[in-house]
Amino acid sequence: MKQMQHMKTQDKIKVKNTIVEIDGDEMTRIMWKMVKEKLLLPYLDMDLDYYDLGLKYRDETNDKVTVDAANAIKKHGVGVKCATITPNKDRIKEYNLKEEWKSPNATLRAALDGTVFRAPILVKNILPGVRNWTKPIIIGRHAYGDVYKNQEIRVPGPGKGELVFTPSDGGQPIRCTIHEFKGPGILQGIHNTDKSIGSFAKACFTFALDQKVNLWFSTKDTISKTYDARFRQIFQNEYEKNWKTKFEKAGIEYFYTLIDDAVARIMKAEGGLLWAVKNYDGDVMSDMLGSAYGSLAMMTSVLVSPEGFFEYEAAHGTVQKHYYKYLKGEKTSSNPMALIFAWSGCLRKRGELDKTPEVVDFAKKLEDASLETIESGIMTGDLLRVATPSPKNKQVYTEEFVDAIAKNLQKKM
Repeated sequence: MKQMQHMKTQDKIKVKNTIVEIDGDEMTRIMWKMVKEKLLLPYLDMDLDYYDLGLKYRDETNDKVTVDAANAIKKHGVGVKCATITPNKDRIKEYNLKEEWKSPNATLRAALDGTVFRAPILVKNILPGVRNWTKPIIIGRHAYGDVYKNQEIRVPGPGKGELVFTPSDGGQPIRCTIHEFKGPGILQGIHNTDKSIGSFAKACFTFALDQKVNLWFSTKDTISKTYDARFRQIFQNEYEKNWKTKFEKAGIEYFYTLIDDAVARIMKAEGGLLWAVKNYDGDVMSDMLGSAYGSLAMMTSVLVSPEGFFEYEAAHGTVQKHYYKYLKGEKTSSNPMALIFAWSGCLRKRGELDKTPEVVDFAKKLEDASLETIESGIMTGDLLRVATPSPKNKQVYTEEFVDAIAKNLQKKM
């Protein structure tokens, strides 16, 4: 494709207020730069507050850059994030890290205390793996606490594992025995707060009413009679107090069930609903839904804070295997759709908040150009395997795919 010429700055669409840009790792970092250069910068005059959350720089700053990025989103209101590495033992050796840094997503979500909403990106020529899912199923994931803010102990030998709460007012500590160890084992402690659970419930009811879809909430309060039961109580109280009449008037319903029952029911549902789940459950179920709707790269993700902050992100990993191929000089067919839709979602929200309809319109044109590219038969390898067979279907390399989108976008401008 002939290289696109950038518009003159005075002719570009002006994004009125600052966007927080959070860069990432590996192959998604390569695609991030590609998307910016080919799809965004030719048309947009943007003020970007840039933070590098690549693993090496996180290590150099002792992860302070992640905290700085969260504070920047609080300042400017809207951010967009590339996929990042959460290091394990292998990554410590690979990158020669000082320590096993925590998940940057967990740090950002804890700072913003938000709810993550994830929805499939639907195209006409890719049918869902579950044939009756004719409408999108949206995941509402509580983005605070649980295993992502845990404390763990590798138990070395025999002894007593206890859960202890010490009141700040000097009252009597509350303690209970978790397990009497006869030998080595493991312990884990997790927490949550009424405030965060309440914000999660309000965000889900607000989103469901706005989208006019039924809201399901599921957990396992028959087993977790205090922790999970508290989630159910707060959701039910919030619904009865603030949403029941509004939901009835809108013709939608709030439905609670155990998570194992919800999984069974979801397989037979047609979609068109918001499924609210705890943090870990949402992590797992959103990947399941993304894959079932075509690919993990065909999923939008936005963190919505109760204080009015928004962080759009790519919901998948950093595509490590493709990155190693890229380093060898090999071309890859990596899918950048989630990255593109993170930017389009961010731009749409920025435009809505700034009251700049031309920015909102550009976001729609970018999404339409991307969808039309796939529906024309031009797609990456992950989509070719699940697309409706057609002689028009053609697998292309990542850069060719982005170039095809750029060509379609140019026609709309």
